[in-house]
Amino acid sequence: MKPVVWLSALLCGWSAWLPVKGQQPFWVMFYNVENLFDCRHDSLKEDREFLPGGEKKWTPSRYWRKLDALSKVVAAVGEERLPDLVGLCEVENDSVLFDLTRRSSLRALGYRYVATHSPDVRGIDVALLYQSGSFRLLESREITVPSVDAGFRPTRNVLYVKGRVLSGDTLHVLVCHLPSRLGATRVSRRHRMLAARTVSAVADSIRTVVGDARIVVMGDFNAGSEDEVFLEAFIPYFHEPELAFSRQSEVKGSYRYRGIWETIDHILVSPALMDNSRPFHTSDGCRAIVAFPFMCEREKTYGGVRPFRTYQGPLYKGGYSDHFPVTLDFEWRFPE
Repeated sequence: MKPVVWLSALLCGWSAWLPVKGQQPFWVMFYNVENLFDCRHDSLKEDREFLPGGEKKWTPSRYWRKLDALSKVVAAVGEERLPDLVGLCEVENDSVLFDLTRRSSLRALGYRYVATHSPDVRGIDVALLYQSGSFRLLESREITVPSVDAGFRPTRNVLYVKGRVLSGDTLHVLVCHLPSRLGATRVSRRHRMLAARTVSAVADSIRTVVGDARIVVMGDFNAGSEDEVFLEAFIPYFHEPELAFSRQSEVKGSYRYRGIWETIDHILVSPALMDNSRPFHTSDGCRAIVAFPFMCEREKTYGGVRPFRTYQGPLYKGGYSDHFPVTLDFEWRFPE
């Protein structure tokens, strides 16, 4: 990014609570960052694969290269305006988030963060980065998915964050990473549905208090928009804004497996956020899948492109992630 853009972003952060007339942008981004582990062993987690002596040979130099790569994506997404909120999944702990926001090339941009501390056996969590100048944090907590009670392995907790945006509206944000589709079995589907219903129940409790609550749900759902998990748990209550036209015609989703594109990473909004008569809103055509050329690689077996990932099996490739991020653009204005 050019220095003038970095300076512009910083000035936006410093002056964000000053009155500004007219419509102003507010960016939300979600990104599965593919196994962002540190290089230290946690005796309570199954993280030996991502150690210098482990299968992946995950060294400090590879770790810091990954942090700078992710910083490049975040900075590039917003061009002259950084994302105000960045949901992340597959982050190991508070340590990697501190390094990302305070010690990588993202450090100058002023992001703060909140994260879960999940019982997931591998130790991966979800987190939210936020610009304190445009999103004033009011509350955060994590919600445990009752996996063990239902006979499943523990999974990632759901992160709930409440904050106030510049329009004066209160925004409720839920960040999730639903259980994987490993084996594509009925058992994995039931577990995913349990997690999805946990997220939905949190949203229901918010709506019980505030009927027209502004709620954003984002995450890796491990489910496409036609999947019953997605349709039954979310679509009756949320809207997924339509995608904007993509200049990268080869990219047909946020994830590609064996040549098949899928969009399993989602940003959903409650109906109140689709009302353009309100000071803070979004609309169809404001959602995008971000796939800059530097984030892509050619796929030899199936043709076309795919996300340029960090690892393919045990092979280190040095890329960004096996997912593309998704973004949603909001507009806000000060009340009359």
